[in-house]
Amino acid sequence: MGKQTVDHFLFGAAYYDEYMPKGLDRIETDMRMMNHAGINVIRIAESTWSTCEPQPGVFDFSHVDRALDAAHRHGISVIIGTPTYAVPTWLVRMHPDVLAVTPNGPGKYGPRQIMDIVNGSYRYYAERVIRKLIAHVAQHPAVIGYQVDNETKYYDSVSPDMQALFVKYLRDKFKGDLDALNAHFGLDYWSNRINAWEDFPDVTNTINQSLRGEFDRFRRAQVTAFLAWQADIVREYARDDQFVTQNFDFGWRGGSYGMQPAVDHFKAARALDIAGCDIYHPTQDDLTGKEIAFGGDLTRSLKDGANYLVLETEAQGNHGWLPFPGQMRLQAYSHLASGADVVEYWHWHSIHNSAETYWKGLLGHDFEPNPTYEEAGVFGREIARPETASRLLHLKKRNKVAIMVSNEALSALEGFRIASGTSWGGGADYNDVVRRVYDALFELNVECDFVPADADSDRLARYAMIVTPALYCASDETIARLRAYVADGGHLVSTLRSFVADEETTVWHDRAPHNLTDVFGMSYNQFTPPKGRVTVDFADGPLVNAAETAGRAVQAEELIELLKPNGDRMFAAENVTGDIARNADAAGNVEDGTVDAAAGKNGVPVDASATQVLARYGHYAWKDYAAITRHAFGKGSAEWVGTMLDADATRTVLREALAHAGLAGFGTEAAAGVVTGAVTADASAAEREAAADEAVAALAGKVSVRRGVNAAGETVTYLLNYSAEPVTFASPVAGEVVVAPKIIATNGLADDAATAELTLHEGGRVAFGDELTLPRWNLAVIAG
Repeated sequence: MGKQTVDHFLFGAAYYDEYMPKGLDRIETDMRMMNHAGINVIRIAESTWSTCEPQPGVFDFSHVDRALDAAHRHGISVIIGTPTYAVPTWLVRMHPDVLAVTPNGPGKYGPRQIMDIVNGSYRYYAERVIRKLIAHVAQHPAVIGYQVDNETKYYDSVSPDMQALFVKYLRDKFKGDLDALNAHFGLDYWSNRINAWEDFPDVTNTINQSLRGEFDRFRRAQVTAFLAWQADIVREYARDDQFVTQNFDFGWRGGSYGMQPAVDHFKAARALDIAGCDIYHPTQDDLTGKEIAFGGDLTRSLKDGANYLVLETEAQGNHGWLPFPGQMRLQAYSHLASGADVVEYWHWHSIHNSAETYWKGLLGHDFEPNPTYEEAGVFGREIARPETASRLLHLKKRNKVAIMVSNEALSALEGFRIASGTSWGGGADYNDVVRRVYDALFELNVECDFVPADADSDRLARYAMIVTPALYCASDETIARLRAYVADGGHLVSTLRSFVADEETTVWHDRAPHNLTDVFGMSYNQFTPPKGRVTVDFADGPLVNAAETAGRAVQAEELIELLKPNGDRMFAAENVTGDIARNADAAGNVEDGTVDAAAGKNGVPVDASATQVLARYGHYAWKDYAAITRHAFGKGSAEWVGTMLDADATRTVLREALAHAGLAGFGTEAAAGVVTGAVTADASAAEREAAADEAVAALAGKVSVRRGVNAAGETVTYLLNYSAEPVTFASPVAGEVVVAPKIIATNGLADDAATAELTLHEGGRVAFGDELTLPRWNLAVIAG
């Protein structure tokens, strides 16, 4: 493996000498403009196979050499991308089978990412160009690292090669036993049974979600193998002081939105020295910071908290994304606030032809300076100052909350949409539930990590609270680890459609939730769409009094699971006696139908006490069922949210859950924006931390707060105002102002006179509770 980190902040853009208008030589001018803006890194070559190899076996690296030499002359580092995600015309003419067959039919040349990544011909020529390029550039002093491929996925390939490998994989998995395969996937249904391996059908149109989910998982594994294959080739030539990365992208909903369905990022990241990502998001009045934080938190979690690279983000971007004054600087620091050590724009100059003509870079089509370029330079010059960079580099997080995510659950809930149970019924999907949870935590100023469904017990034990949004697929091993997590004192919050099926989408045939009914203290076996007429009625207490939900009806969305709590008079006989015995029996702890309550399951005492009902359904047909429950189990507790709530109600429920989990600042005082703690001169470190947590929680809805620890052990606090109005608040921390607010004029430059009138200035000191004001679309960073 190469370098696991970068030496200093990298700020830059993708650069394509190949794309310049014919006869225009700007490379020296571009490099001087980059120097002026504080740009110290460029990424090149990742989309230029047809330029690097214009004919088979004929290589021309003149554009690469021009960029490398010019960058080196100007003190700019270079990341080399392997050029394999857009195939040249000659390769398709010679080997048409390199194009992926998709459910829409045979591939046709034109767009990028249209190849079959397991095709032998594609692999042969891809390996050749990788070896030629990396051998050519590896010793160049400007090269600091490599990006393997680009936003790699399996491109919905159902090509003959992909399916043949899938059948081979299944034969190995089931040791040639077709009876076992048919039983495992339930293929007797609708005569889908396979009685001879040579009869294995094309899976493109399969109606069996278990088989489809297995095929999706297999294809994700091919992406992991493909990236590892490229990384291994690159490392044969790379120097020890160079790194290998990849720019993972996310699910797309008009911008980076959720988990990527076609890659298991956690597994694919294992082949990389440093994880990287591409983050795109709305701007102007739609800038919230959530997409930046989501992508950053997920990418940071891929290598268990290691810092990461933002290899692409927008400059002017797509139509409607031209940033307001102040937003470029705010966005750049927002990436750093999640732990990024690199921020790169796609791209330097806007393209004059083809598909992305109007996906505009730092420079427009006229190559002239503009407000976006100028404001990027305000950030670039700031972050180039050693006194600033040294205190912000390598930010580490100590988060107390994690979200458990699963590609298998994502695939399953494409086949079984939440509201309809079908693939064609529309409505919410997996990423909608994940984002509803994540966005609520972000709005509460609760930072979180992501953990995969196969995370080990030691990793889970780090967190005070774990949330499993719509974890439809979960193995017995995952469920056992979550049982132990709760028993050992953790607080688990699970939403509707969790623990329904195993990791291969076979629905469990015991009481739901599988092997966890005693942990959650409830079960259910019926559910229905609410059809807009079912309310969620909170029980007395902080939920009913919360500011977001008080005095209004909260509607259940998408689906309601009809929860039968332990201890409820209507369901007592079924859920207390029978369910405990059933669960204990499943663990082998009973004989002759009796249960030893002291022994319980896995040595954990069975808690037969009444389950707390936090909300019920407000409909005459469903009024006897719970909507939200909580149950004590072992040293911890488990909460179930049996429906999808709107954004405000989700925030209310999670705030109360955080308070129950013991996270500082999430009682009724925080809900009202009240800080009750005080910091005295002789306060202990724990008292200071608790006071800061409480103050941060009280700022929810006013200013976004992101925190971490720098290399010197200082706590670094980012205060971010994602709004068009100034915001005034009490400082949640004490320390030195490392980055102060700046007023950005409409020309993209700092308005020094207006900035001088602000109360916060770099190098100044802030005390806990001091009144601070952030202008619109602005920020401050405090270290101390």
